[in-house]
Amino acid sequence: MNRKIPAITAFMIIFSVIVLHYFNAFYHSPKMALGRADDSPCVYLTFDDGPSDRVTPKILDVLKEENIKATFFVVGRQVYGREAILKRAFDEGHTIGVHSYCHEYKTIYSSPEALLGDMEKCNDVIESVTGKRSCVYRFPGGSFNIDAGLVNAVTTAGYRYVDWNASVCDAEITNATPYDLIKAAKNTSADRKTVVLLCHDSTTKSATAEALKEIIEYFRSAKYKFCAF
Repeated sequence: MNRKIPAITAFMIIFSVIVLHYFNAFYHSPKMALGRADDSPCVYLTFDDGPSDRVTPKILDVLKEENIKATFFVVGRQVYGREAILKRAFDEGHTIGVHSYCHEYKTIYSSPEALLGDMEKCNDVIESVTGKRSCVYRFPGGSFNIDAGLVNAVTTAGYRYVDWNASVCDAEITNATPYDLIKAAKNTSADRKTVVLLCHDSTTKSATAEALKEIIEYFRSAKYKFCAF
């Protein structure tokens, strides 16, 4: 009988525990929660509720011209008939995240099962277009006031959810002009070293596409890196 086997087994168990301890400490740190490993100023451009025919291609044009990657949190039922737009975003290196399939709060937030079912249906659409499933999620309306059971269901299912800490306010300002949105982006992100900027690329958000280049210029002049999840 080889008496070294129990000693080797014990060593491997202890080693695994140590590795897991440090992995968890790193993974759950604030930097990792935002997908970052350094302290340099960084801005994440995020776009919700698309794709749309009118706005998403214009946003993609600006991002391509400026050589910037962003994150698009898509609504599954919006993809039908716009598969080429979503595929373009994916092929150009942008992160595609799950937002919702139906975006109907009463339906998706009625239970953990309903929420996960909506998410998976959206992810099925994403996979059918891009060939890849997403593990990044944004709660419609954000996670700020969501029941803890729903949040736990999302993380247990293996998703990483992403909120925001700044906004262009294109969903709040009625008949917003590009100037309004640029001003909101500057004001809400003031003094933040890491900015997760909420924008929308749904069909009524033409002003967002028009404001995007100047918003990028503002963050670039302030020495921010542009990041994607």
